[in-house]
Amino acid sequence: MAVTGEGTSQELEAAVEEEEDAGHVQADPEPRLRDTPEDISFEAAANTIAFHPNQDILAAGDVDGDVYVYSYSCLEGGNRQLWSSGHHLKSCREVSFSQDGNQLFTVSKDKSIHILNVEEGRLVTRFFKAHSSALNSLLVIDEHLFATGDDGGMLKVWDLRKGTAIMEMRQHEEYISSMAIDENKKLLLTTSGDGTMGVFNIKRRRFELLSEPQSGDLTSVALMKRGKKVACGSGEGTIYLFSWDGFGATSDRFAVKAESIDCMVPVTENVLCTGSIDGVIRAVNILPNRVIGSVGQHLGEPIEQLAKSHTGQLLASCGHDQKVKFWDISLLCSVVVDDYRKRKKSGQLKSLSRKALGGREDFFADMREEADALKEEQEEESNSDDSD
Repeated sequence: MAVTGEGTSQELEAAVEEEEDAGHVQADPEPRLRDTPEDISFEAAANTIAFHPNQDILAAGDVDGDVYVYSYSCLEGGNRQLWSSGHHLKSCREVSFSQDGNQLFTVSKDKSIHILNVEEGRLVTRFFKAHSSALNSLLVIDEHLFATGDDGGMLKVWDLRKGTAIMEMRQHEEYISSMAIDENKKLLLTTSGDGTMGVFNIKRRRFELLSEPQSGDLTSVALMKRGKKVACGSGEGTIYLFSWDGFGATSDRFAVKAESIDCMVPVTENVLCTGSIDGVIRAVNILPNRVIGSVGQHLGEPIEQLAKSHTGQLLASCGHDQKVKFWDISLLCSVVVDDYRKRKKSGQLKSLSRKALGGREDFFADMREEADALKEEQEEESNSDDSD
């Protein structure tokens, strides 16, 4: 019987080899195409993320001071780590690509600024002890200039041609949380833990003004409405709006019904996405002020930062769950919000993607309705003049 079994085994092997030679054995299936790239997991929580300006590449910095650069793809298994860097001694607080995408700027709690070569991850320039306090924020202005803000409220503007800071000002009493600049690269806006927004003229290298203080920390800033409006997020879950010609006082405020607004990123001239300590990413329309719905979530883990891809089709988020997640925001560009809105009994957020909790196939079928009902007095507080 043993001889018969051995002969049968040999015959089967020969048959398989014959089928392979004939090309009859099926090849491995093609990788599945997903709506978004798969999550990227890290060994430590990521503080900051940034998309490359013209390639499918993402950078992230974590609480251990490590910096990672990945290529991403919507093909299953398509994400690939290109390199990592452990140059920082403490937490990496912010990463940002240069305008041409050839360099990556990073700032850290260790008070240093690093500039890395994107292709190889090689350290090109290092500003050791660039600030006297831990660095917290970073903004690349153009091919020569970039700005940094620290935990003590100090703002510095650096010129790579001179290799030093050309402007140093401390107008804030608390940490600088975020920065933005106008299209003309003239006015730099800062938000701070002291509840104020700062305005700095970097062309004339002078301080312009501080806004009136708000009741909570200002955590983020974004230019909206083609630069006519400035939106600031706060730790109390309120978005404060300023008119471009009136930075001293808010023109409007809008409670988002979130525990906080820790970060935000503009998606269109009217719509921005916010990240909160409750782990929910909300899409918000500005003027009229509406919470449109939920883009996604980190399941109860605080969200540290949001970033929009160079194509405008993807949003990335990083949170305390040690993951970077991707969300499809392509259809947010077609959102239309009417001045009139229907009050909904349910306070549950509309799901704006299949990956958001409660997502469904027709999640954009009724986009013109608001998903989050706001209090009547908040609507009445809205400035009737803010209709542009």
